[in-house]
Amino acid sequence: MSRRRRTGCTDRGERGSALVDFTLVSLLLVPLVLGLVQVALVLHVRATLAAAASEGARLAATADREPGDGVARTRAQIADALAGRYAEDVEVHRVLVDGAPGIEIVVRAEVPALGIGGPAVAMTVTGRAIEEDPR
Repeated sequence: MSRRRRTGCTDRGERGSALVDFTLVSLLLVPLVLGLVQVALVLHVRATLAAAASEGARLAATADREPGDGVARTRAQIADALAGRYAEDVEVHRVLVDGAPGIEIVVRAEVPALGIGGPAVAMTVTGRAIEEDPR
């Protein structure tokens, strides 16, 4: 009587099915994961731009600084954290913040939504601060 080796597969028709299962699951999971990473990247860029605009507005609103100092600080922080191309469109305006004189810094940037060569999402963020009294 000959002994046959037992394998994990009970039927020869099921051989290679794990590879097919892996391929089918990968076709669904890889784009999902890449999409989540891309959304996280866009949200990170937006949060970084907003933080830099707020920091620049706070600096420009201090008594011994000019609005141009806030723009320079905003550009420097964006260039350090992300890239200089996100800091190209930075504006400063004198505004009223809840009735008090203040500074508003506006940053406009385009973030690629679908990879490096994909379409871009235009975003605008602002940072505001109440000016210090120069007395």
